[in-house]
Order: sequence, then C-alpha cells, then structure tokens
Amino acid sequence: MNLHTAARAALAETDVEAKLAAAARLIADWQAGRLTSEPWMDPDPIVEAGRPPRPELVSPERLPRRELSQPLGHAALIHALAHIEFSAINLALDAAYRFQGLPADFYTDWLKVAAEEAQHFRLLREHLQGLGHDYGDFPAHAGLWALAQKTAHDPLARMALVPRLMEARGLDATPGIQRKLAGHQDAAGAAILDIILRDEITHVAAGDRWFRYFCAQRGLEPEPTWRNLILTSDVPKPRPPFNATARLKAGFSAEELAGW
Repeated sequence: MNLHTAARAALAETDVEAKLAAAARLIADWQAGRLTSEPWMDPDPIVEAGRPPRPELVSPERLPRRELSQPLGHAALIHALAHIEFSAINLALDAAYRFQGLPADFYTDWLKVAAEEAQHFRLLREHLQGLGHDYGDFPAHAGLWALAQKTAHDPLARMALVPRLMEARGLDATPGIQRKLAGHQDAAGAAILDIILRDEITHVAAGDRWFRYFCAQRGLEPEPTWRNLILTSDVPKPRPPFNATARLKAGFSAEELAGW
C-alpha cells in the first residue's frame, strides 16, 4: 500500500478512535515495510482535516476565559490541551501525506510524531473524562490547521512555521501550565505534561532537522531564513521568556533565542 494514500485516509478520518488507531497502524506498517513511499499525485488534495462534529470551532477571541480554580475552568484547560494534540495528529499526518518524494527518514519522523500525538491526546482525553467531561464539550479554535493550509505549498515553510514556531511555543508554555495544575492538586495532569514535554522536544527537533535539510537544498542560511519567514508571514512572533533548556535540546541556538 502507498504511504501517502494511507496517510491521506487517516487524515480524512472523522471518527476519533479510528484516527488514533490509524496513526498507530501507519507507523507500524511503515516500519514493517508494508508501505511504499512512491510519489502519488492526489487529484483532490485535502483542504480540511477530518474531525468529529464537536468541538465547535470558533475564533480564538471567542473562546471563554475560565479560572482554573473552578471545575469547569479546570476541565476547559485540559480540553484545550487535548485539542492541540488532536490538531497535531492531523499536522503530522498531513506532512507525511502532502510532501512526497522525500527521504524515507522524513516519513519515519512524521509518522512517529503522529502516533505519539495520538497517545498524548488519549492520555488527556482520559484525564478529561475523569473530570466529568469529554472531548467536544468545549469550543476550540483551528489556528494550527489554518497554518498547515498556509504552508501546504512548501515543506520548508511548514517545518519553519509549524514545529519550529508554533509547536516550540508549547515548550515554553508547558512548565507554567504544569505549575498551575500542581497548584490546584492536579498532579496527574502535570505528570501527563511531563510525557508530552519530553516527546515534544523530539518533535520540534524533527522540524528543526528537516527545516535545515530544506535550507541546505536551497543554499539558504537556516537562522536568518527562519527569522525572515516569521517577520514576513502573518504568524505570532516568538515571545520570551523561552524554555531555553528545551529549545536548545530541540536544535535552537542560544544566539537565535537571544535575537528575539
């Protein structure tokens, strides 16, 4: 079976459990040699990723602000984190589906990321269910997928603006969220974020590695290219303070971080 058609089917899947199972099956099939990565032209490229009818997607400005000290606010935070992980499954599947004719290691990286994001989502969903709610009970926004659409034309832009920009912001935010959860007696939630932070460092590192690969192909200097892409694109700018320890492990340089 062709990897790109299999990844496309998983990306288009709207049932949550089926998508999680497909993400796990893809990496297993790829590593077992049951998939080939021959380029495949899609006559009808995917524009919208498959997702369930809920949660309702709204603009970030319409998301209600809730206090973590209240049960509903606590659940809403876990739901928001789960939605980020669900979106990240689709982003990784889309990279494997959309960008064809690349080295096999590219597909190994992004299929592995998709499977790990699926596990993150499962952990957060189960935790959310323990709080009396489920995925879909709160509104969410589609900012990450919108950025995937903007970068669908260019794998260099995708690596620069999704893992290396947006997902790296998660490295910065996670320790603060963990402290808040621990402060509200949610040790289990903070422990899940330990797992997510560990894995997300490797995900951002994969984005960094392939961004540098595409820059080398085009004779571009990576760090100035990344900065110029951010400054000329309609995207959030990096905002200190950074989780320097995590970012350095993921491939950023100290000089690069100091430049913001």
